[in-house]
Amino acid sequence: MRTRLSLAALAFAVGCGLAQAAPLEKTECIAPAKPGGGFDVTCKLAQSGLLDGKFISTPMRVTYMPGGIGAVAYNAIVAQRPAEDNTIVAFSGGSLLNLAQGKFGRYNENEVRWLAGIGTDYGALMVAQDSPLKNLGDLAAAMKADPTKVVFGAGGTVGSQDWMKSALTAKAAGLDPRRMRFVAFEGGGEAITALQGGHVQVVSGDASEAEEQLKAGAKIRVLAVLAAERLPGGLASVPTAKEQGMNVEWPIIRGFYMGPKVKDADFKVWVDTFDKMMATPQFAKLREERSLYPFAMTGAKLDAYVKERVKAYRQMAKDMGLNVAK
Repeated sequence: MRTRLSLAALAFAVGCGLAQAAPLEKTECIAPAKPGGGFDVTCKLAQSGLLDGKFISTPMRVTYMPGGIGAVAYNAIVAQRPAEDNTIVAFSGGSLLNLAQGKFGRYNENEVRWLAGIGTDYGALMVAQDSPLKNLGDLAAAMKADPTKVVFGAGGTVGSQDWMKSALTAKAAGLDPRRMRFVAFEGGGEAITALQGGHVQVVSGDASEAEEQLKAGAKIRVLAVLAAERLPGGLASVPTAKEQGMNVEWPIIRGFYMGPKVKDADFKVWVDTFDKMMATPQFAKLREERSLYPFAMTGAKLDAYVKERVKAYRQMAKDMGLNVAK
């Protein structure tokens, strides 16, 4: 009789959700890289925003799962941890570009639940402070005159988002991207050092990175930001590529997804929580401190946005002669 009562009590507890943590308890954010990078920043922004706004009672745990610029984490969540209702995973625009090129293996953009976009950065084109290239018109003219004398550098290999920014700029200037000279570096810092040393003529990076380099005293000049409109803050005087006659934009969204089998009710708790958190002035301050620009999108709207971006990236990659996901 006792056994029956115990089993009945257990069944009642499970049915009422008492046997497991609620979605916002014992939370975890997976950063799909080593500590210190953009994914780490993304997780820690959510960690601070949720805790400071009292949306969670204990700090969110940040764990690191490097490999394939997000591929290892993506595969792990889809195949091994699909129903975890208290785990979110950071992603970026680079993740979406990799999905478009099939770099996440057999999984595509339809495998996960896209939760929230919480901030964005934008591409930027930089030259040395004493460069004769004063604007994108000068850059286009130099590339057309002799493409071998204009070397682009960036922290990424062929097919990466930094390479893509360079390739799109070359294409907008009327040059076949396959004729573009490109040097890959381990990171943006190395590329900036090479730029100041005269080893490359242009660096394609991020606006936040450019602003931080200028604050640190780097002898560089920002030719253009790849945004729809001029950015606020330290780069407010820098024109967009569009203002200079080149239709090149490169937003770098940062956000989170969850496993494909997370229950609708639990997913909604997360969506509603992020909506509330991102509407607070405290979160806006935290985002600005991390050199990110406003972008707030959740749930179904984010899902549609991600699918549209992956489709666009797939076409871009195809146009550039890169492999794409089928």
